Amino acid sequence: MSRELKEYSQRELAAQPIGAWAGVASRLAVGALREQLAVEDLTQPHWWTLNHVSGAPGGWNRATLTERLTKWDDLRTDFDGVFDDLVDRGWLTEDAGLMTLTEEGEEGRLRARERNLRVHRQMHEGVDTADFATTINVLRRMVANLGGDGNLPD
Repeated sequence: MSRELKEYSQRELAAQPIGAWAGVASRLAVGALREQLAVEDLTQPHWWTLNHVSGAPGGWNRATLTERLTKWDDLRTDFDGVFDDLVDRGWLTEDAGLMTLTEEGEEGRLRARERNLRVHRQMHEGVDTADFATTINVLRRMVANLGGDGNLPD
């Protein structure tokens, strides 16, 4: 599905507005991911929750996970609503306030993961791994230069 790209000189490319290109890339990438998650009736905050809880079963409570996820959220998400939804689905349990995925929750997470991987593979078509890593590193530096956190998420 990738389209052929015209070739431009390094000078022409270097004169391009990074904010515009980063914004378009972000909107398209996030939109494609959100579209795939919606097939499972999930939002990105659902996805983030499933991944964090899967990675540290019994290691997150609502307050600490909400604090962790808020910095990535652009939707003003009611995280308690997300957590409640996952509990109501039977995908998440809470014991003494600590979260664990159920078998159904892990199965749903794996289905959503495969959908997201399809989007990632599509985005990476024709992009060399070294070029991708350089792009991420350049964006990290720009974020840090503008006062943001350029470190990779934990």
